[in-house]
Amino acid sequence: MRRLCALKKISLLIVGSALFYACNSNTQVIEPSSVTQSETLSMKNPVIKKEAKIYRKDLSYTVDSLKTREQIDSLINNYSEDQLKTILALNRIEKNRLRPERPIVIPDCPSDEFNAYSPFPENINFLQCIPKTVLISQRVQAFGLYENGELVKWGPVSTGKSSTKTPNGLNYGNYKAKRKVSTVDESWILPYYFNFMNFEGVGVHQYALPGYPASHGCVRLYMDDAKYIFNWANMWDVEGSKIARNGTPFMVFGEYDYQSDKPWINLSQNMKANDLTQEEINTLEGYIQKYQSDPKNFHNIASKNAEAELAKA
Repeated sequence: MRRLCALKKISLLIVGSALFYACNSNTQVIEPSSVTQSETLSMKNPVIKKEAKIYRKDLSYTVDSLKTREQIDSLINNYSEDQLKTILALNRIEKNRLRPERPIVIPDCPSDEFNAYSPFPENINFLQCIPKTVLISQRVQAFGLYENGELVKWGPVSTGKSSTKTPNGLNYGNYKAKRKVSTVDESWILPYYFNFMNFEGVGVHQYALPGYPASHGCVRLYMDDAKYIFNWANMWDVEGSKIARNGTPFMVFGEYDYQSDKPWINLSQNMKANDLTQEEINTLEGYIQKYQSDPKNFHNIASKNAEAELAKA
């Protein structure tokens, strides 16, 4: 009887293991029959489903040059704290960095849900088997956090300036520190630092957002966003001197055009101007293939439990 019970437990564990490894397959993407991949990837909040079609709320924007300091003060005073937060995030800037003669984009209705203005889609099907994913778009200077393919948060960034560009690629969260001193300049303090390129010393952290790429290679964030990612993302698991399991994937992609107008200014002409391009989607799909082929991204808990049950039997 004892052996029979053990065999039943092992059978259940094998079934659980099979379900787990279904996500460790290169064919894990399931596309709805009535919605193409490109349509799915172009979605943004809020989304209303009706008759198997997806509707996206129209958003409109205007560009204000803010020619004087008085006009900047008027902007700050005429919007609520939440509305101003949306406007500043859309322009990848901090309030004290607003300057005369620097055009900014302003949504005609800044009271909408913040995620409505995200340049990232609400859902990405090919991320559904990854518990947590950090996307960093250099082209539109923004990050997006996904849990099993669903967008949970987005925000502005400042990546590397033209002479010290942030490297594109698939990387993983390594180590973190609430306070780190920069190796470039000891006077630079980097709060809530989370490294994702160990040897290059590149990570995300809080630092000034001036409204354009300005860093020495790291990815600058607002303080609240830096704290969120610091607590949300996972570090690597290290056994001895070897990596036993990768941390949360950080996928950096896209190219910022340093010679043209800021890409968010184009929202005044086209609300989809900052959406993912097909080329960027292809890049991310390539990262997913690399993710799937790395055994350090999958922890075989079911197998270890099965071995333990066998030992007890």
